[in-house]
Amino acid sequence: MKLSTPKIVSIGGGTGLSTLLRGLKNGPAALSVIVTVTDDGGSSGRLREELGVMPPGDIRNCMIALSEDENLMSRLFRFRFNSKGELHGHSFGNLFLTAMDGITGDFAEAVHLTSGVLAIKGVIYPSTNSHVSLRARFSDGSWLEGETRITEARKRIEEIHLNPTTAQPLAGALEAIASADVITLGPGSLYTSLIPNLLVSKIIDAVRQSQATKIYVQNLMTQPGETDGLSVADHVEALVRHSSGQLLFPRILLNTALPSCDLLRKYQAEGAELVRVDQDRLDAMGLERAECELLAEDGVIRHDPDLLGGAIYKLAGL
Repeated sequence: MKLSTPKIVSIGGGTGLSTLLRGLKNGPAALSVIVTVTDDGGSSGRLREELGVMPPGDIRNCMIALSEDENLMSRLFRFRFNSKGELHGHSFGNLFLTAMDGITGDFAEAVHLTSGVLAIKGVIYPSTNSHVSLRARFSDGSWLEGETRITEARKRIEEIHLNPTTAQPLAGALEAIASADVITLGPGSLYTSLIPNLLVSKIIDAVRQSQATKIYVQNLMTQPGETDGLSVADHVEALVRHSSGQLLFPRILLNTALPSCDLLRKYQAEGAELVRVDQDRLDAMGLERAECELLAEDGVIRHDPDLLGGAIYKLAGL
């Protein structure tokens, strides 16, 4: 009797999610991806402001990650215009998704159809089909709205909210969570790539009710303007605060490899440092820790896609 294909749902955004997907796509699982749509910077931010479209950048990166690297279409979607005019800085993939949204009048359908053009391995869902922005309350009591403005403020974030708070998820995303064997959160920016997905109505309850193995992948470095000085336990506590006080992801994946001193100094000069692992606090929270070497060896401090994907499959017993 043929066993059913295992199902993995990965939740997040930014380069961290793309890195994970590159490591998972060659494994045995069917992949579903839930991607945040609060980006308001760069090419995505300009398209959002000028045309009123959903930000396509993170979703485009996930599409590229799930396509074959040598595929001409994925190379085309990576292409970024370099000119003195209005096209400067825009990627072809962002423009393609924006055009498809204009044709269909439905961003989720535009994502679905564009995924077919790239023949990606997996299904990508925007976390919501509604236009949303981020609002943050800082430790000094002040508030700011807009992802870019929040990170540029360089103040300690206490809580983050979606505006509007009533944004609804796609039915397909909820169904994917309900039927998943594994759900991953991260790696990615804590307040701007991970938590925004959990703030979409019904997502927290869907994850809580799922019988899947639930794994949180910890970032390697703190992020200036967002997680300065936060330890691993601080990251987890922020997730719990924004998940109705629930520990949704009881397993945590940590890297044990150390970057070179020269590379660390380079990052420290930019205000980033290794996220400190406070084991006693993690144990007190009841977390199941999995630790292994996950560091890429390419002159930057980031996860190696194959090592990360392999660790997820091993931790999930797949």
